[in-house]
Amino acid sequence: MRKLFGTDGVRGVANIYPMTTEIAMQLGRGAAYVFKDKNRRHRIVIGKDTRLSGYMIENAIAAGICSMGVDVLLVGPLPTPGIAFLTKNMRADAGVVISASHNPFQDNGIKFFAGSGFKLPDSTEQKIEDLIFSKEIDSLRPTADEVGKAFRIDDANGRYIVFLKNTFSSAYSLDGLRIVLDCAHGAAYKVAPIVFGELGADLTLIGVNPDGTNINRGCGALDTKLVQNSVREQGAHLGIALDGDADRVIFVDEKGNKVDGDHIMAICASMMAKEKKLRKKTLVTTVMSNMGLEVCMRNMGVNLVRTQVGDRYVVEEMVRGGYNLGGEQSGHLIFLDHITTGDGILAALQLLEIICKTGRPLSELAKIMESYPQKLINMRVSVRKNLDEINGFKKKLAAVERELGGRGRVLVRFSGTEPLVRVMVEGEREDQIESLAQELALFLEKALK
Repeated sequence: MRKLFGTDGVRGVANIYPMTTEIAMQLGRGAAYVFKDKNRRHRIVIGKDTRLSGYMIENAIAAGICSMGVDVLLVGPLPTPGIAFLTKNMRADAGVVISASHNPFQDNGIKFFAGSGFKLPDSTEQKIEDLIFSKEIDSLRPTADEVGKAFRIDDANGRYIVFLKNTFSSAYSLDGLRIVLDCAHGAAYKVAPIVFGELGADLTLIGVNPDGTNINRGCGALDTKLVQNSVREQGAHLGIALDGDADRVIFVDEKGNKVDGDHIMAICASMMAKEKKLRKKTLVTTVMSNMGLEVCMRNMGVNLVRTQVGDRYVVEEMVRGGYNLGGEQSGHLIFLDHITTGDGILAALQLLEIICKTGRPLSELAKIMESYPQKLINMRVSVRKNLDEINGFKKKLAAVERELGGRGRVLVRFSGTEPLVRVMVEGEREDQIESLAQELALFLEKALK
């Protein structure tokens, strides 16, 4: 059993275990030990989003790293994929992101990238955990000139901006395109407006005034109402909504309708397949993606591979199979030809290039797939149990699946980033899946009291 790491690093309420300064320092020490493999000065990049608690955790983890004789490169607020890019670009030994992504401001998290720019596998995270709880490295205390230093990298934003702009074909521009851009008061509040603005877009900006407490609040990829209303009011061509650390993106078409990650993947996979750029004619996604995406891919002769929930599991499967496009319904989209992790800004640029190339509005492009009705219920829980061990759960699940008659599916799982159990039912009839999802959720609510 893992004690600290979930599906995307360590996460929780800031200043409450495990998101305390004490654990942050220990994580810094453990990570520094794991990545310190040669007789030379080692460097670890640290970035964060705009949460108030970021200052506290940043100082603690930097102290832990320096105490192990490893130098720290501080870049301040920058999207999670920006840290992945910089870690590899600067040939650092590892990267650290202090962010709870889409969670509310009182939460925070710590996730790591290897020097390759990829998120750590479970085995490496387990090794860091073991070092902390075994106290194996407690006595390792470099002194004198062997203690690490901390440096601030002032050109981090500029490096990442140039990289992003270079992923958009020079044959096109965003001149004349009216875009509503919502940065969720998060890590992309400086970078994203510059990228889209310098490529020619006429921008209406939302969520670019972080105060440490407003990240993700009523805005961004998880709450697109502001963008949808603004697109309609402004007569914009489309809207782009990023989450707090900008590793995911949700679009809004010119009519104000939300376009999720499944539809974006369908559009991009179709174009890449047509241009013979989709490696092995395969798209990688998770068990949460809509059955409509599967049908769409099958109809165009593209294979669809599913993984467990979590963008790092998608990436691991992409690397293992030699694929170059993958993502999640939630808007984590990975273009492995360009970057090693989900990148909301980069994904938006890839879709905008297709819009420029085809001359078609987003509402038309999104018709490429039709979503099956899907009902998702998130229930807050105080205790986690093995679902299979809950009395009567298997029988209840079988009854729900029987009622769907092979023309739908059910997925029940605990969130890896929040104290939630998620119940998802998908099928052809909206009234049926609504009823079945509520029925299953009610059963679990009683069982998990």
